[in-house]
Amino acid sequence: MTDELLLEEAYQIESVTPAEPPTGMDGEDWHCYIIMQGTNSIRGYRQGKRRAVMTAVEEIVGQLNERRFGKRGRPKKAEPAKKAELAKKIEPVKKPTP
Repeated sequence: MTDELLLEEAYQIESVTPAEPPTGMDGEDWHCYIIMQGTNSIRGYRQGKRRAVMTAVEEIVGQLNERRFGKRGRPKKAEPAKKAELAKKIEPVKKPTP
């Protein structure tokens, strides 16, 4: 599969199933999730109730899909002129006189 085809295919949740704790981990309510992009897969484990795990995995998938196309959508740093303008609007805090 070429890189161009992978860019066309979005990450998506394949499954979220109850699982035993991963090696070395304790506790209950573990889930195994699989995220697919074409023939590539990501397997992970997360502890929590199914709804919370689904929400977390959906967020991971969203972030992976955003990252596929680079750094778009990040806020730009304020330009020096805008920083100076903002600085003028902020009044200095007056210290109380003893």
